Amino acid sequence: MPETLTQRILSARGPRHQVDPWKPWHFLNEPEFSRYGLLEDVSTIFLTNRECPFHCLMCDLWKNTTTETVPSGAIPSQIEYALSRLTPSRHVKLYNSGNFFDARAIPVADWPAIARQVAHFDTVIVENHPRFCSSACGDFQQLCQTQLEVALGLETSHEPTLARLNKQMTVADFTAACRQLRHQQILIRCFILLKPPGTSESEGIERALQSLRLAFDCGASVCSVIPVRGGNGIMEQLAQQGDYQPPRLSSLETVLSEALSWGCGRVFGDLWDVQQFADGSDAAVQLERLTRLNREQCSKKGSGTNSAEHPLGYLAIGS
Repeated sequence: MPETLTQRILSARGPRHQVDPWKPWHFLNEPEFSRYGLLEDVSTIFLTNRECPFHCLMCDLWKNTTTETVPSGAIPSQIEYALSRLTPSRHVKLYNSGNFFDARAIPVADWPAIARQVAHFDTVIVENHPRFCSSACGDFQQLCQTQLEVALGLETSHEPTLARLNKQMTVADFTAACRQLRHQQILIRCFILLKPPGTSESEGIERALQSLRLAFDCGASVCSVIPVRGGNGIMEQLAQQGDYQPPRLSSLETVLSEALSWGCGRVFGDLWDVQQFADGSDAAVQLERLTRLNREQCSKKGSGTNSAEHPLGYLAIGS
């Protein structure tokens, strides 16, 4: 019987990192151009919990996850641990290497405690797969009594590539999830990949821009463009086969500059370890330009966003 794509992805993996279910595996304050049009700190907590069940081709977040559901009370303990060590901010990201509304990752019994911990923030941002979006998202927002924002991985609007990523969803699944979140008055953040496997440099730019257009049309208020990296085993295999080459940093700058000129919403480039993608004469200069685009949200091609005039983060777009 032929090996499935999921089996190939899992068999190519290396070891997980050792994690403590009672502590987040990382946390930090990071500046982000907010929905109020200001550069503000966001308290980002990388929660330790059970791995996402979808096993996407490009994902390496499983390295900091558990194989079993964490004990009840562990997630609130992790949040308390991080917030007691971070300087106060107006916004919080509860990122969990998967899906906040997967009950095997975040026990539903912990929701009331979590809601109490984050109720004082202006914005609570969580990650979730479109197929895990349900009435539960609205229920949690009601518990928090503050503005919930759900970050969805569209990755790409190119259906054949989406299937190849083992995302186990369609563009229709994504649009349906966005429709439901808008109905619940929940803000939408979207992740877009730059140059997934099987994509040329020019195709990577074009498809990222097409995907950003779709995300904004579906009501996203903010999108993050992520250069596809290696490091999870299967990506190295694809690189050896000639099916994957890292994107250029100049391509990320092109995508950000173009998308910001539309004025549809905020657009960020994921700058984690992006020096590896540098293709200019001075990587530091490239990184400085990208950092400025992230922090100022002003494209060389146009005026960029003006979120101060849209405190709800362009929620009406595509509704």
